[in-house]
Amino acid sequence: MLHAEGPLLTVDVGERTATETNIDDLLETFVGGRAAATALAHERIPFDADPFGPENRAYLSTGPLQQSRMSFTGRMNMTGLSPLTDGLVSTNAGGYLSRNFVGTGISVLEVAGESDELIAVHVTDEGVEFEAVPELEGATVPETSDYVTDRHDLGPDNCIAIGPAGENRVRFASVMTFDSRAFGRGGLGAVLGSKNVKCVTFEGDAEPPVEIPNPPEMDVHREAAQSDDLMRRQGTTGNTEFINENFALPTRYFQEYEFEHAAGIGGSAVEEKKYKKGACSACAYACKLPTQDEETGVETEGPEFETVYAFGSNQGVGDIVDVMQANELCDTLGMDTISAGVTVAAYLASEDEFGNAELARETTEKIAHREGIGDTLAEGVDRCHDDLEVDNYTVKGMEFAAHDGRVLHGQGLSYAVANRGADHMYAGMLSLEYSGQLDPEGTLGKAETLVQEENASAFRDTGIVCAFGSDYVTDDRLETLFDADHEDLLEIGARTVRFERHFNNRRGFDRDDDGLPYEIPDLEDAIAEYYATRGWTDDGTVPETAIERVAPSAD
Repeated sequence: MLHAEGPLLTVDVGERTATETNIDDLLETFVGGRAAATALAHERIPFDADPFGPENRAYLSTGPLQQSRMSFTGRMNMTGLSPLTDGLVSTNAGGYLSRNFVGTGISVLEVAGESDELIAVHVTDEGVEFEAVPELEGATVPETSDYVTDRHDLGPDNCIAIGPAGENRVRFASVMTFDSRAFGRGGLGAVLGSKNVKCVTFEGDAEPPVEIPNPPEMDVHREAAQSDDLMRRQGTTGNTEFINENFALPTRYFQEYEFEHAAGIGGSAVEEKKYKKGACSACAYACKLPTQDEETGVETEGPEFETVYAFGSNQGVGDIVDVMQANELCDTLGMDTISAGVTVAAYLASEDEFGNAELARETTEKIAHREGIGDTLAEGVDRCHDDLEVDNYTVKGMEFAAHDGRVLHGQGLSYAVANRGADHMYAGMLSLEYSGQLDPEGTLGKAETLVQEENASAFRDTGIVCAFGSDYVTDDRLETLFDADHEDLLEIGARTVRFERHFNNRRGFDRDDDGLPYEIPDLEDAIAEYYATRGWTDDGTVPETAIERVAPSAD
């Protein structure tokens, strides 16, 4: 089976050491990306670790397809113990980092320990250097990129960085690359902040011996270039009005299901502000959204649909320029737009200030710096909703994505049982229910489909393939690319989900944590069906006999 090549590089920022470990056996079993990082995290992060403690570890990992030139492969995975959910979380980002990472010759970077001063870490194919960067304290993400360019002649495509939010341990701080691409969900930016790591750069010319089958490599690339999908013009915002009119667009902190100003923040509004094409590394699909507004001077990338919901409808804001400004603010400060937007919406609800975009921006900035009310909100909705006297719209501590489980019941079930909480990318139920392939009503009988979708998503994040490439990187092409039956690829995904769940179980997660803050039909019975399909206990735990040691220990 095709898999990533290269050692695990462990960088202990407290000891200022860099150690390579051969993980060939692990990669043969787990391929790379999210699966390999999850296996390593399961073995090497103590089950009782403090997310902000030196014993937590952050993993940046690549898959074998990042060694190709195929469209939809300009992505990387990041995994660690989340300060937002208190369980394992994996998130991935696009941009241009992956090929520079591959050039260093490693397959996984592990960041361990805790530095006693703010540092930058520089990884090349010749070694690792540590640089004290006290002058970057409080720097924004673009300011950090400028420093890397000025001092090291490297660009934001060579770099991961955190902003003030990460330094201040905002629980939903993101790790940024290429200034505007986010390892967004779960607060891994705060993990790097707790380790006093401001940025990590990657540079090298190593070429691991991985051969990617062609076709389908160039077939995918050609079809992506020739596509006329709406996504290429409007990104994920293209369905905003369709969802608003036919399903639900959470509005005014989930109090309403429909937003009267959806057209003002939807796909056409975004397309009007788009001024050039944007892409990720090696991708001909070019679905990114570089946008600008001449009157205000704001220039950003996006917003995508989740940001349109979080800083638009859910805050009662109907002007796309306001959403663009919020999007750019989050990128600059280094925060997940979903969690930040929902948390600010909760605050607007508590103050009866829906629609106040200026207050929303002021509050967003206060969160990043933990100033005033921002210090409370930086903890996330799960930890501050009582203070605000609002409902707790989270699952496992993670704020909800846009796709409303009160209407899409299969998606609601997905939110309830997902190991990382209310995240829309954990499984593809929403696509099936929006398209009519699956009746959005009801939860019973959907567990088998949910398991398949979770497994497929986990392998997608392992390969690594962009979620927007599913119509091009099809199941049969995946079989050819990885020289494996599709069922074998899904089993890698299943193993990944199992290891995530077992890690969380050992931290105390069980059936009590699988639920929703609202009622949908037959949820408890559907959860039981899900456990049975997975082969887990009635209490939502993974039997110890299902977990084998697969990764080298940290000792």
